[in-house]
Amino acid sequence: MENIFYWIWLSILSLKPIEKIKLLNFFNTPEKIFNTKEIDLKKLTDSDKIIKIITNKNKKIEAEKILKEAIQEKISLISYNNNFYSRELQKIYDYPILLYAKGNIDLLNSKCISIVGCRDCSEYGKEVAEKFSFLLSKKDYTIVSGLARGIDTYAHKGSVLATGKTIAVLGSGVNYIYPSENKSTYKEILRKNGLIISEYGINTRPIPEYFPQRNRIISGLSKKVLIVEATRNSGSIITANLACEQGKSIYAIPGNITSSKSSGTNELIKDGAILTTSLEDILYL
Repeated sequence: MENIFYWIWLSILSLKPIEKIKLLNFFNTPEKIFNTKEIDLKKLTDSDKIIKIITNKNKKIEAEKILKEAIQEKISLISYNNNFYSRELQKIYDYPILLYAKGNIDLLNSKCISIVGCRDCSEYGKEVAEKFSFLLSKKDYTIVSGLARGIDTYAHKGSVLATGKTIAVLGSGVNYIYPSENKSTYKEILRKNGLIISEYGINTRPIPEYFPQRNRIISGLSKKVLIVEATRNSGSIITANLACEQGKSIYAIPGNITSSKSSGTNELIKDGAILTTSLEDILYL
């Protein structure tokens, strides 16, 4: 496989995923992008900002540092053209060109279902997320979520309790646990042969814009997406909308009509999401 250094370098450039993909489509390899002279880049784009980003020498040093650290810590670097890269994720138009991974990378091409919901969830939401995750894990599904507090946490916990398989997609680097209260869940996922992944450099700190961007990976890994609890216009609704654009099957747990935490999921059901009250609704619809 082509030198992974160039994939790291391209992945850490301050460009949108679709901009990186366009560059790859034009040059075919990250190495060719890296070695292209500024005068030739100007033939491709008239954006001085993009040219400045590509020719930033500091990114070469940063990429070398990341590669060294990945080797030392046995972090897998999975480029888009790697056989381990998720075939489902390859189908989305703005796929991440490189995944940083800790744990069992075979899970990327297992039978996945994404379970997400609000951070400030109710006791009902916690119970339902953990129950469905547990039952789906027993049916050999890999549970995909975002390791956020709330529903995501209980989705991962349900899988761990079932001795199942789970993938946590981070909005930070794989070595930066956020929120810090989920450190024990993070460790338990790895201990139980699960997987932690991110498209961001190993020690990248989270910023608000990373979370909606990582949601496309959560939905992109799976054919089915279950929304447990969500307020209107929340991150979980963003994930549901992304899943819809990606052609995924969307399932939603109905909730109390007087609770704002169920307003988003109830609205999803009205808009065509599959009303989900039992495991059978997911297995057979």
